[in-house]
Amino acid sequence: MSDAQGAVPPRLPHPPVFLPGLALFLDLDGVLAPLAPTPDAVGPDARRTAVLARLTQVLQGRAAVVSGRTLAEIDRISDGAARAASGVHGLERRRDDGALLRTTPSPAIGQALQAFHDFAADRPGVLVEDKGLSAGLHFRQAPTEGEAAKRLATDLAASTGLILQPGSMVLELKTPGADKGTAVRAFMQEPPFLGATPVMVGDDLTDEAAFEAAQALGGFGVLVGAPRSTAARYGLPGVSAVLDWLEVVAADAQMEARYEA
Repeated sequence: MSDAQGAVPPRLPHPPVFLPGLALFLDLDGVLAPLAPTPDAVGPDARRTAVLARLTQVLQGRAAVVSGRTLAEIDRISDGAARAASGVHGLERRRDDGALLRTTPSPAIGQALQAFHDFAADRPGVLVEDKGLSAGLHFRQAPTEGEAAKRLATDLAASTGLILQPGSMVLELKTPGADKGTAVRAFMQEPPFLGATPVMVGDDLTDEAAFEAAQALGGFGVLVGAPRSTAARYGLPGVSAVLDWLEVVAADAQMEARYEA
């Protein structure tokens, strides 16, 4: 995944649309929903909800949202269309049958939240997010605070044992024990995903573990956004292109199901 002498990687090819036996894993922000100034600014969208509902139906449940957001936030933004889902970077997961699995939060999350709140108190635009299993420090509205935020988060990770998870204009300290890659692997060991070909669609560094997991299990990753060093095999330019592609994938999967019937 390294680039020679810092060269910009070429744009990845468009992913195929005819994918028999597909299992889809989809990030939320930057993939199914545009990035927004604050986490709360992202809301439900009729097209997104329809695409997720149709994919779940035609893939016979083999579609899951795999996000850094909590399951409650995934449900709010997807308007309940994400039947199978993983939240907080794999630390909580809802299986297709509705069963919930959740890691016990680290007691150090409270310490991280307090330090983040102290940091944000005199820095307008810096936001703190409490996900229970993790603490997030957002600086999208205060980009000049990014370096100081990174120093703080790095020091806290070293002193608390929490895992530092960088994202798009956000730094997250999370309970150890899981990531998006472990979430994909766990889903793939259970019905209805068992035996399918996994495809992970994501946009940032938090998705790389899931790209690698999908590839190791016989599938591939799809990177959304600008080209960069990545384990993904294919690419799409943005959210609109993702939804366009998913609609075609769903239509082809429906035709495949009719043919097999």
